[in-house]
Amino acid sequence: MARLTSELLRPLDAAQAIDEAALLRYAAEHVAGFPSPALGFVLTQFGHGQSNPTYCLEVSAPGGEARRYVLRKKPPGVILQSAHAVEREFQVFKALGTHTDVPVPKVFCLCTDASLIGTPFYIMEYLEGLIYPDNKLTGVTPTKRRTIYLAAAETLAAIHKVDVAAIGLQKYGRRDNYCKRQVERWERQYLSSTGEGKPARYQKMLDLAYWLKEHIPDEDSSTGFGTGLVHGDYRVDNLIFHPTEDRVIGVLDWELSTLGNQMCDVAYSCLPYIIDATPTESNSYGGFEYTGIPDGIPLLEEYLTAYCSLSARPWPAANWKFYIAFSLFRGASIYAGVYHRWTMGNASGGERARFAGKIANAMVDCAWDFISRENVLRKQPAMGIHVSKASWQEFHGEREGLILKNNQGKFVPSEKVMQLQKKLMKFMEDHIYPMENEFYKLAQSTSRWTIHPEEEKIKALAKREGLWNLFIPLDSAARARELLFEDRSHASPGSTDELLLGAGLTNLEYGYLCEIMGRSIWAPQIFNCGAPDTGNMEVLLRYGTKEQQKQWLIPLLEGNIRSGFAMTEPQVASSDATNIECSISRQGDSYVINGTKWWTSGAMDPRCQILILMGKTDFSAPKHKQQSMILVNINTPGVKIRRPLLVFGFDDAPHGHAEITFENVCVPATNILLGEGRGFEIAQGRLGPGRLHHCMRLIGVAERGMNLMVERALSRITFGKRIAQHGSFLSDLAKCRIELEQARLLVLEAADQLDRHGNKNARGILAMAKVAAPNMALKVLDMAMQVHGAAGLSSDTVLSHLWATSRTLRIADGPDEVHLGTIAKLELQRARM
Repeated sequence: MARLTSELLRPLDAAQAIDEAALLRYAAEHVAGFPSPALGFVLTQFGHGQSNPTYCLEVSAPGGEARRYVLRKKPPGVILQSAHAVEREFQVFKALGTHTDVPVPKVFCLCTDASLIGTPFYIMEYLEGLIYPDNKLTGVTPTKRRTIYLAAAETLAAIHKVDVAAIGLQKYGRRDNYCKRQVERWERQYLSSTGEGKPARYQKMLDLAYWLKEHIPDEDSSTGFGTGLVHGDYRVDNLIFHPTEDRVIGVLDWELSTLGNQMCDVAYSCLPYIIDATPTESNSYGGFEYTGIPDGIPLLEEYLTAYCSLSARPWPAANWKFYIAFSLFRGASIYAGVYHRWTMGNASGGERARFAGKIANAMVDCAWDFISRENVLRKQPAMGIHVSKASWQEFHGEREGLILKNNQGKFVPSEKVMQLQKKLMKFMEDHIYPMENEFYKLAQSTSRWTIHPEEEKIKALAKREGLWNLFIPLDSAARARELLFEDRSHASPGSTDELLLGAGLTNLEYGYLCEIMGRSIWAPQIFNCGAPDTGNMEVLLRYGTKEQQKQWLIPLLEGNIRSGFAMTEPQVASSDATNIECSISRQGDSYVINGTKWWTSGAMDPRCQILILMGKTDFSAPKHKQQSMILVNINTPGVKIRRPLLVFGFDDAPHGHAEITFENVCVPATNILLGEGRGFEIAQGRLGPGRLHHCMRLIGVAERGMNLMVERALSRITFGKRIAQHGSFLSDLAKCRIELEQARLLVLEAADQLDRHGNKNARGILAMAKVAAPNMALKVLDMAMQVHGAAGLSSDTVLSHLWATSRTLRIADGPDEVHLGTIAKLELQRARM
């Protein structure tokens, strides 16, 4: 399960305590921008990792802003020679961060004076992101698992392509005879770690060292192709991923880095396929080949194909047995050292370090088992990095999930999704379509800003049917599960609480269902899948604190309240959000908000209790760092709803779109989301899936228009024959179907890319879908209204309302021109590559 960087922090171990006053003085003098004087200082420790002690420095600046830094130091006490080289880590971070695109945190300073806090250390930037401590990626969607592993392969290839001479690391180590020197080094380390007490695998470890020395590949003596920068401890849990996008933003733990044979890095990163080194009491230590590869994680051959393709390296089959055996040998030596430090009381991994001895023994046994195999690596598949998951599953005989079935095409729903489709369509026919007229009657009456009494009953039915919160992705559901069930020991699969978390779908899988909901204006909110609540819930899931989630997210998940998103302003062109003028000013323990917002959808709803507002906390900061997002209780004094806004004459009661003024609205400082200046970061995480949900619903809108058009054409007679018999109608109907299917495929492809590549990398196709879907829906609806004649323009059918909402979406999530600009810029960038 993914863990945010901040979730890995724990109180300081007594054995790892340092002189905080001396540290503060040093940081104030040597770290640019370090708050001085510091109004508050909290020192915590990262529980993840078994090597150099790593701390989080949280400092309160004079303006009240909290800033975080990371300190990494050598462990105290006696350590093995050449181990825990924080000086080398600092050197490689500095070189890579200054001269390359390899994602590493920025380093600020290195202190070699051991008298200051007990050992040498360096201070670097704090990166808030996701770490995956479990290489099985438990709780992560299959599609996301695949993307994470392939992103790891891509990042490793980027490291190995670095020109070390160009970045000043040509003397970082010897390139030749790397494996020979490493075997000798780790043999010495192992002997030093074991001391007088000889572990059970002692002789097997020495025999393994001898075997490795006898089988060192000929290529190891070379200094040319295949040698260069080596990370030394490259694995998924040493990577930090972006909080909302499946890309690496930081490669950590470079203490073993040097120059040498880079295939050692590759083999070491593949060890999860061979052995599970999770430090637990009951672990069997079997890797993926023993336990089965978790769904979505690429096969070993696919992972290697990705790396080889991106790094232009040959297939490593000839010496693969050596590289894996060496990786296990080195791992055994490292874990023996961790266990040795644990016995001495200075291991940084806490209680997890006590299992390190067992892991070391398991690695020795695994290495000998691997050596004894006849075949250790299959031939390279005749496919490249860009091959689809479906093709790989077909190649290996698998037939589940979104895969090719009988050559039907790329996008074929899984059995799970098809069952949900059937349930959803039946629910729409049984409960929603029959109530549409009743909902419209209330919405057009003097009581239109109230909720129809049947709505809550239908929502309760949807929840019981398992059709609730279907928009929540599997990874977000895992986060929500911890929150929801923290104080609810009775919760179990199938319980009411469990049903709040949706069905664990990818964006692509949800697309098939969201389309069905789009066929009715009223349907999305019945399933708790309506905007802006879906986007707001996702923001709270991803960026909210525990307190914010408990106060606002749980009621939203339960459907007991609704929310609004306050961003657009009447006095500025809000398609460029840097224009917004609403101010959010820090005053002590509060923020004071002043400004006017409009088109705040949902704010007129009597159940609306919370707004997410985007405003500026610092008008002088860089353009995209001025904005912040903050939670505002709609009942806070100074929040005034001025009027509902009409959309082509529709006020969309009881939901509504409000103009709101905020006059000296005072909210607690704890209501800020993620921190000051993070508004654009949150907006980008929110807008990708949210915009795509609108496109998915528009496919359903167009299908509803097609159905009504065909029914009308088959029943209505003009000039002596049915409309369906007129040649012009048949031609236009066919063109509508073609455009609808084209748009559907584009939206599904966008959803698939969003799952596989994240919001940033999928932004081009998301923009295409955002332009294509509403324009297609408008064309279909216009044709449907034309077939209905004057009735199509009236409130006697849903067509005019569907048309109004579709036309709105060419502006609501950014005008066409903005999206077209994005598409064109990306196209020009490709031409320059």
